[in-house]
Amino acid sequence: MRAGRPCGAALPLMWAHAEYIRLLRSFADGAVFDRVEPVASRYLGGRGRKDLELWKPTRQVRAVNRGDTLRIQAPAPFRLRWTHDEWQTHSDTDSADCGLNLHFADIGIGDAQHLPIRFTFYWLASVNLPTFRRQQESGEGQDYVVRVLDSNV
Repeated sequence: MRAGRPCGAALPLMWAHAEYIRLLRSFADGAVFDRVEPVASRYLGGRGRKDLELWKPTRQVRAVNRGDTLRIQAPAPFRLRWTHDEWQTHSDTDSADCGLNLHFADIGIGDAQHLPIRFTFYWLASVNLPTFRRQQESGEGQDYVVRVLDSNV
């Protein structure tokens, strides 16, 4: 083989021909020929939760719709201290283990909610996470903020 020259292999041509035949078959059938129906129904059928916004260390969402649920997820057990009134009051929610080495806590965003949600983590075990402080049974000292949007937006 030489740079910039054909390799002499027929495989790319065979693949293109096979894709063309699949396209013709799908056109003749009026449906995708090799579609996996359980997968298609799951992703094309509109099923699944539309009212759940996921926050995790690698995906720190900045806003959630009013009336939705904000799910806070982390790879270690935690107690979530959160407020919806700028720390005038607060609530503590212990995380649940989903069985996949992931822990989560849900916060329901009420329809009348207009102030942002603020929260911080209290780790229930020693953790080794680069994005979080490594303290046991103590707060991180950092607030995370998620704004509340009108669900019509």
